[in-house]
Amino acid sequence: MSELHIGAMALYGIIVFISLKQADLAQFIHNKHRQHLVFGSAASLFVLWLFRAGIFEGLDVHFLGLSVLTLLLGFRYAVLASTLALLGTTVVGFNAWESVGVNGLLGNILPIGVTYLFYTLSFHRIPRQLFVYIFVCAFFPAALSIALKTVAMGMFYYTQDMYTWDVIFDNYILLIPLLVFPEALLNGMAITLLVIYQPSWVYTFHDKFYLEKDDK
Repeated sequence: MSELHIGAMALYGIIVFISLKQADLAQFIHNKHRQHLVFGSAASLFVLWLFRAGIFEGLDVHFLGLSVLTLLLGFRYAVLASTLALLGTTVVGFNAWESVGVNGLLGNILPIGVTYLFYTLSFHRIPRQLFVYIFVCAFFPAALSIALKTVAMGMFYYTQDMYTWDVIFDNYILLIPLLVFPEALLNGMAITLLVIYQPSWVYTFHDKFYLEKDDK
């Protein structure tokens, strides 16, 4: 385990600890609905992340689904739910234990942070409309997130001398154009269905902001 692995593990652990500490655990324990959303989302991510493709170990690709998760649960619970999914895929052998910190930071925190940043900026800077919510908060962040995650992971493997840059580029970075639209479409469609049929489930969506008209 390299120093980068150790540092990433420590930083990821701190972020998870802070998220856990700031979450209202007392309310969570008594809120069955919230429990079902968090654990159900973690289970869904776990299944989604099992479907991956790649030739070289570590240079595999899969859908993230973290933009819709962030909008559904909020930042803190998204971190916790994605951590459960990451631990699950690690337990079954899809990830190495020494890479939990790196996968957590670059594969979980980075996409969640990008999505929440887009949501926060759009909420305060752009007119609040359903179209804006779906595309600016889910569609575009999802596309950007998977691109940034792929580049960041590729750079990590290169700095660790695990693969040459040619191998990383030809078998990993080059796939970004094939990943961004399906990832964006998956998250955009998922959040669209959620806000239409189950808007009460979505933590960041409120009818009074995105649907109700101001008659003044």
